[in-house]
Amino acid sequence: MMTMTKKLSAVGVLFLLASSMTLLAAPNGATHTWKGYVTDTYCGLNRVNKAPTAKCTLECVKDRHAKYAFFNFADKKVYILNPQSEAAKYAGQTVEVKGSVAGHEKFVTGNGPSSGAIITASSITPASK
Repeated sequence: MMTMTKKLSAVGVLFLLASSMTLLAAPNGATHTWKGYVTDTYCGLNRVNKAPTAKCTLECVKDRHAKYAFFNFADKKVYILNPQSEAAKYAGQTVEVKGSVAGHEKFVTGNGPSSGAIITASSITPASK
């Protein structure tokens, strides 16, 4: 009897783990809206205390091989922002980004190598004040 109870418990635990993994994976690919700065991967982690400038962002992308990134005000994280050509238009600005999070990519920061999630934007617009 005890063996059957243990088996049922193990099956129950596996079911709960599989269900929770499905719930955690569900947000990926879903469209969300975020507010934050268009910055770069090299200096992006410094955006908690200091807003980026267009000049600094453009220099880091050009001279330090950084990528355009998005500093999200809500979770204080830096995301690579694609498409890069669209992100470039808003360097140093506060924006609203609509899009989805999918994948991770490695990048270089002022503190060394790092990696982060990628936001693929369907739209990037100046944030309303």
